[in-house]
Amino acid sequence: MYPHLFSPLQVRGRRLENRITMAPLYLGYAGEGGVVSPLLLEHYRLMAQSGVAMVVVENATVDHPLGDGANRVLRADTDEAIDGLARLASTIQDEGALACLQLNHGGRFAAVEQPVAPSEVDTFGGLPRTLTESEIEAIREKFAEAAKRAQKAGFDMVELHGGTGYLLAQFISPRTNKRNDAYGGSLENRMRFPLETSNRVREEVGDFPVGYRFMADEWLPDGLQLEESQPLARYLEEAGIDYLSVMGGTYESFTLPEVAEQFRTPGYMGYLAKSVKDHVRIPVIAAGRIQSGELAERILADGHVDLIGLARILWADPEWPHKVKEGREEEIIPCDPECGDVCMQLVMQGKPAFCPQWPPEKTRRFKDMFA
Repeated sequence: MYPHLFSPLQVRGRRLENRITMAPLYLGYAGEGGVVSPLLLEHYRLMAQSGVAMVVVENATVDHPLGDGANRVLRADTDEAIDGLARLASTIQDEGALACLQLNHGGRFAAVEQPVAPSEVDTFGGLPRTLTESEIEAIREKFAEAAKRAQKAGFDMVELHGGTGYLLAQFISPRTNKRNDAYGGSLENRMRFPLETSNRVREEVGDFPVGYRFMADEWLPDGLQLEESQPLARYLEEAGIDYLSVMGGTYESFTLPEVAEQFRTPGYMGYLAKSVKDHVRIPVIAAGRIQSGELAERILADGHVDLIGLARILWADPEWPHKVKEGREEEIIPCDPECGDVCMQLVMQGKPAFCPQWPPEKTRRFKDMFA
């Protein structure tokens, strides 16, 4: 029915059985201290059972606690985390999907008393501390070490988190990077840290797939925009990045009325992915409320991107890929844009997220597991 959506694709020797991936989505399901919990395993088992080709596990910290974006982020900063990560990877792979671990440093959005950042730029009323060059080098090494741990744990690939306004994106943005050294000023200098990090990770893991969550546009007047992000895409490809998962917006733009309105539009980030795809040869993932198989197929058939990323769409209904493939789209439980963003409101309160579209018995089961 949808020949492009259900065709295979190779990413550095790893075969994706179709063009559907689970995009990373933080839901607060890890245990205290960032350990792999039964609830997290159950969640990712369901996501992998869905029929997607690849599951990207969200937001594992490379620098605890300084890089933690929330109180229940997974840890990839220590060898003690490898056993739990191995259980997580095998849980996903046992259901037939490739397992990818996203690596992140929260920078000025970290949930700590004194975050660090490229520059001292107001962050919801607080000021982060400016990183020294030696600290920048140390964080670059932490990304490489975390990638190696993911490889040892048996993941099929890793993804560097350069989106949502986290640290890698903070260096590129003219809004958040006011440095006057080798890491600031010109676009070439602002790209230096993410490119050095990508190169160092590639050096550490060898012939192992490395993707990148790619900030195309911050949707802020003085922030990163396509004119500067497109050159970065080309340089990341040269650095050995194997795919780009394109997104837009940061925590500071998500609540703007015009941006919040975009979120209700099916495929609202597709134009960003196409704009990036025009400048690279590596696979590009498009995301952003791609609710229907028809829309996903059209985006792929038009050659705008290579893969589809589903986050809340898949979380609301883990049967989405099966229902689309079997012609049962009328049975899909949709992600409701009018729900008041219940899931993200819960996450912002430090609570595990639940979807108001779920059947009551599923919500009860997940709450019982969390308790």
